[in-house]
Amino acid sequence: MTKKNESFDKKSYYWKKNTDYRTHPESYRIGKGEQGVLICEPYKSEILPFWKFKTSELAQKGAEAIYALFLEYLNKDDFVGADMARKFLQMGFTRARRYTNYKGGRKYLPEGEGTFLKGSGDPAKAECASIYYFFWKKAESHPEYSAKKEYWKKKQG
Repeated sequence: MTKKNESFDKKSYYWKKNTDYRTHPESYRIGKGEQGVLICEPYKSEILPFWKFKTSELAQKGAEAIYALFLEYLNKDDFVGADMARKFLQMGFTRARRYTNYKGGRKYLPEGEGTFLKGSGDPAKAECASIYYFFWKKAESHPEYSAKKEYWKKKQG
């Protein structure tokens, strides 16, 4: 069995830990889904403290705060920040869903022994997921963000 990261090509990966993406936005690529979300600084450090989904109350406060940052980044014409905030909202949804589906949020058993039983997770996390889903889709459908995203994809990739 091959290890998870053996096929990972670090050189061709867009996101680099030593890059300041506010200073060098030209280095940012949108990518797929949540790619780069835990690497792109300084945005990761600005957004991560709000990213919580232990309870629906924390998820609501966190998603609202991240959406407020999303709007703030848009207002400052900072597409990279806005896209990173959108990615954190998306990641709030996907991680909360994983905790809904799998006990402890772990899908795979150690050492490639298979997967945990789907449905063994915390059903209360479904509410957290729906909160993040609402704000994720609200951000994604924001007209100014959508226009900037299309422009960025054509210009930067």
